[in-house]
Amino acid sequence: MNLLIILLMLTAFFLTRVTNLRTAVGIFLVQSAMIALASIVIGIETGEIHYYIAGLLTVVIKTAIIPYMLFAIVKRLSKERETNSVLSPNVSSLAAAGATVLAYGFIDQALPGVISRDALAAAVSLVLIGLQIIIIRRQAVLQIVGLNTMENGLYLLSLSVTNGLPLIIELGIVFDMLVAVAVLGILTYRIKISYSSTDTTLLRKLKG
Repeated sequence: MNLLIILLMLTAFFLTRVTNLRTAVGIFLVQSAMIALASIVIGIETGEIHYYIAGLLTVVIKTAIIPYMLFAIVKRLSKERETNSVLSPNVSSLAAAGATVLAYGFIDQALPGVISRDALAAAVSLVLIGLQIIIIRRQAVLQIVGLNTMENGLYLLSLSVTNGLPLIIELGIVFDMLVAVAVLGILTYRIKISYSSTDTTLLRKLKG
């Protein structure tokens, strides 16, 4: 599990540096596969069948359907990439490192001696880094990836704190995320058609 946590954090840091949309979606796919594997590992440790179901759903939806939708969008964007980020890649990675240190410090203060310290800190870090990506990135696809990174962090948090949410809640969260990505994907394509770019700052032109 510790190796999975390290790899998850690496994917989050890579996302703060990439400018190529296809690469970002690929990293998100790998990150989601690790989240699914974490659920399955907990299922093996606890013997609870619903962890296997949750892991399988994560594989189907977050490593197959959602990446397929995002890759399809990227294919239509004709070489769009992040060129106007609020922060440079180096500063963005430094901010992500700061968020990770903050997360570990918070967990150590709030829950001293907790067994799942590393998993909890990693989960909070993923949420913070996902939020950071949404804030500093201008390309709509990267913002969608940031949103999904936050959701991966929240899912890992649920696994760390309660050994998973009830299956019905997990199903609701996963399908809500699927619908959200579908809607955001359609909006991204419409932005591209209207403005010949998916830079979300162009939407400021809609102000009256």
